[in-house]
Order: sequence, then structure tokens, then C-alpha cells
Amino acid sequence: MSTTSPSKRIATHEVVNQPPPLVDHNAFDADPALAEALVREGGEWGLDRVRDFGAVVASTEALEHAKRAQRNIPVLKTHDRYGNRIDAIDYDPSMHWMLRLGVERELNSLPWREPRAGAHVVRAGLFHLFNQLDTGPCCPMSINYAAVPTMRQDAALADQWERRLTLPDYDSFAQAGMVMTEKQGGSDLRANSTIAEPIGDGWFELTGHKWFCTHPVFDVFFTLAQSEAGISCFVAQRPHPGFRIQRLKDKLGGRCLASSEVEYDHLPAQLLGEEGRGTAVMVEQLIWTRLDTLLGVTGMMRRVVAEATWHARHRSAFGAPLAEQPAMVNVLADLALESEPPPRRQPRCASHAPSTPRTLRRRPFAASRWP
Repeated sequence: MSTTSPSKRIATHEVVNQPPPLVDHNAFDADPALAEALVREGGEWGLDRVRDFGAVVASTEALEHAKRAQRNIPVLKTHDRYGNRIDAIDYDPSMHWMLRLGVERELNSLPWREPRAGAHVVRAGLFHLFNQLDTGPCCPMSINYAAVPTMRQDAALADQWERRLTLPDYDSFAQAGMVMTEKQGGSDLRANSTIAEPIGDGWFELTGHKWFCTHPVFDVFFTLAQSEAGISCFVAQRPHPGFRIQRLKDKLGGRCLASSEVEYDHLPAQLLGEEGRGTAVMVEQLIWTRLDTLLGVTGMMRRVVAEATWHARHRSAFGAPLAEQPAMVNVLADLALESEPPPRRQPRCASHAPSTPRTLRRRPFAASRWP
């Protein structure tokens, strides 16, 4: 028989000294360096727009959608119940929710729809915040964003596609894609073995196997293939019987986004740019998406700093919150500094930069930035 009185029993299921979820704050207001950068680089007119988006990406609703989309990964459906080839991707509704959010907030189209000074800066601020929610939907947004300047290398193709590529309507816009790498070449695009056979009037038929294709539910896409003149860039459309999804990649990260291997079987495609100069033509797409990769990493780093700081403020050890312990303060300060580059310095005159380096002034860590 127990001698412990009911009033003295320990509540073993009571959770103490654990931080609550970091939700329902404004990720923009918590990041003064982002606001400073927008103003400094000509995007002051978009401050309210970016601030509003900062509240959305850190909301309970958005974060629940991100978690659900990562739990319920995409499923490839190659055939329908009657045996017809359909090559469809079954995304969780939460993934569609995030993709819709990106399109309707013009993360893929703002500078092209509103080509004013600072438009790319404002869009960069939005993209930085979107990556703090989830990187999965950011990849399609980036590819679609880069598709406009890439397509503009051919006036007729741009006239055909640009309006649809930039519609802020998830149900009607045209998603763009790019499919380049092959297993024998990887980033060495010149090693591509896909064959392009001319069929007249600037059209070719493509046959080959592509090792990596992200988000293969696009309407139009750029790809590389070997023509008689060498590696060339082409624009193709799907769905088409000549475009087949072979399998989805089993990835460690970004699992809510379908990445795949695909096969071309006499897939019709139009030449983009000069034949034999495909890598140079495709570089336009790569420039914009690689810049977005940098922005995406900064967004992820900022989310990490937010989570670490929040945790340290709400968990105690050795008689004080972690955020007040000297060793932890140093760790958090290092994280904050790494995620927040110093302001860009202007040279003394337009002709040259300072000849001697000066110490970079960095904003000191302040735990009070976070809610």
C-alpha cells in the first residue's frame, strides 16, 4: 500500500520548462535588417506588402499546412484505373495551399507585372520570408520567376506565354519548369545525350532520359538536347504522350515537392535562341534561380535563428533562461551575425572603394526582437 498522499504525488505528464510553439508572430517585424535592406535598395514602397506577408508565413495556419505537406509526400500516378498513361502527381492539399499562396502574392511575377524601381527588391523580401515557411513551394516560384526573362529571348514565344506565366491566379496561370541534368553528366550540361531531331519550322522531336526534373506538373518548360549544331535549348509543353515521368526521387529534404526522373519519346519542342548555343541561352534561367537559391538560404537561416532564440528565451538551466547564460548568448549572437550581413558600405567617391578595409559594424544580438 502506498504511503504517498494524493496531494504530494508527482504529475508525471505535466510539461514544464519547454518553449511554446513559435507561431502567430510577424517574421518581417522580427527582422529589422530586412526592412533596412528594402528601404536602402529602393523597395520602401513595398514595406507594408512584405510586412503583411510576414504575418502570413508565421501564422499557425501556414505552419500547419507546411507540416502536413511534409508528412504527406507527393505520389506518382502513372496510369488511371483503365490503364491509360496519365503521369499525374498527387499533391497533398496543403502543398496546393502553399503554391496558391505564392502565386497569389506574386512571388513568381511581381517585377514583371509591376516593372518599377525596386520591384525585384520587394519580391526578394517576399521570397526570403516564404522560405521561412517552407522551401518546397519556393522552387516552383523561382523557376516561374526566371522563366519570363528566359522566354523573352524569343519575342514570339514570350508573346505566347508571358501573360499566362505572370497571372496571379493559381487556377489559371501557367507553371514553367526546367529539365536539364542527366545521370552521365550532372551539372556538365554539355554531356547531355538527349537527341533533338528537326521536323521543320523551328520544331524538333526530343528523345532521351533526364535525371532530375523538379515539380513535373508544369505547362511549359525549358530543356537541353543535342542537335546537329550542338547542345541547344528548347521549349516544350506537357501534358504530352512523349513526356513520361519515370519515378519520383526519394529525398532527405524538401519532401513535399515532387522531384523526378523523366523520359522524352519524340517529344515536340521549339528551338529557343540560336541552335548550338543552348547552354548560353539557358544561363538566363540559371542566373535568376541561383540568386533565388541564395535568398532561400538566407530565409532558412533566419528561421533557424528565430527558433533557436525563441527556445533559449523559454527554457531555463542553472537558475536562469538559456538566453541569459553567457555561453548561450555567444552561440545565439554568432547565429544572428551569420544570418544578418552588415549594411553595404558606399565608397568615398564613385570612382573607387576605400583602399584600406574597415571593421564591419554589426548589430549586436538582441533576444527581445522575437516575440
